[in-house]
Amino acid sequence: MADSITLTGLAVRANHGVFDFERENGQTFVIDLTVWLDLAPAARGDELAATVHYGELAEAVHAAVAADPVDLIETVAERVARVALAFPAVDRVRATVHKPDAPIPVPFGDVAVTVERDRAWAARFERAGSADQGVSA
Repeated sequence: MADSITLTGLAVRANHGVFDFERENGQTFVIDLTVWLDLAPAARGDELAATVHYGELAEAVHAAVAADPVDLIETVAERVARVALAFPAVDRVRATVHKPDAPIPVPFGDVAVTVERDRAWAARFERAGSADQGVSA
């Protein structure tokens, strides 16, 4: 699928991290998200219902990232992927979680984790259950 919708730079204040001070003080996480879907039906009929409302997608991702602190940004990235795949039109998702204020003792520009997931993964995930205690799709 070549059609996609991309959200970049979605900033979310959250309390994820391994260290106590990360959980207590929180920090900003930045989310980049691309979802692949067939945009032809929406374009043909000029119908919002035939696509993904990117405002609703942004709000859902923001809520999921802000909820239920976890240790790893890998877990946050999978949470974001599950939220995106909960939108019926989405076939595949790429989610990147940036942690620009990560507690790294040397100078760095950014640290990020990227996952790519699709409907087949989501089906396996649902059958297997989740180790993530966070928001489910």
